[in-house]
Amino acid sequence: MKNKVILITSDQFGSGDAALGEGVLETFCVLLKQREELPVAIFCMNRGVFAMTKKSFASVHLAEMAAAGVNVVACRTCVEHYGVTEELTSGTIGSMADFLDLAAKHEVLTIA
Repeated sequence: MKNKVILITSDQFGSGDAALGEGVLETFCVLLKQREELPVAIFCMNRGVFAMTKKSFASVHLAEMAAAGVNVVACRTCVEHYGVTEELTSGTIGSMADFLDLAAKHEVLTIA
């Protein structure tokens, strides 16, 4: 994971049952934060920005990774669209240009 950017595009991992998908995303984040090598960044866009809010169990783990030095970023357009600016629990707000800069330098792993 050392040279990877994780792109989170939803507040669930996979499609189907919402509660299951939210649980699977949390499990992914728990296991990711326990790895010896963390990703360079985690970029959340579209409904993925909800993973950075109190509404998501994943937010605790994203906050811990941010505290460990992972660049956790929410898409500004998406945050504004959903009106969750004040609900973000960690990380920063960035632009699509920020994501493109990350993607130009690192492999992207998409979680949808």
